[in-house]
This record gives sequence, structure tokens and C-alpha cells, in this order.
Amino acid sequence: MGELTDRAKGLANEAAGNTKQAIGKATDDASLNAEGKAQERKGEAQQVKGKVKGALGDDV
Repeated sequence: MGELTDRAKGLANEAAGNTKQAIGKATDDASLNAEGKAQERKGEAQQVKGKVKGALGDDV
């Protein structure tokens, strides 16, 4: 995957994770809240991966 693909997927995962967290908090669903946090972290990692690819090239 290229830099932009990783960054776009990262943004999507962060947004979905934030939504799950909000719904989990509103409905007092601890498992959904935890799932949202995990998905947000995954998105953050994808963002970093995209930034590294941008700095070093797509061969990383």
C-alpha cells in the first residue's frame, strides 16, 4: 500500500473508533467502548506508517 492509502485507512479507522467509543459511552457498553479505542489506535498506527512511507518511500 502507498502512503496515501495508509493515511486514508488510518483516518477512517480513527473516525470509526471514535464513533464506537461515543456510542459505547452513551449506551454504557464497555466492550464497544474498548473496541472503539482499539480501532482508534489501529488508525493512529496506520497514519504513522503512511507518514514513514512518505518520508522514506513506498518500499518500507
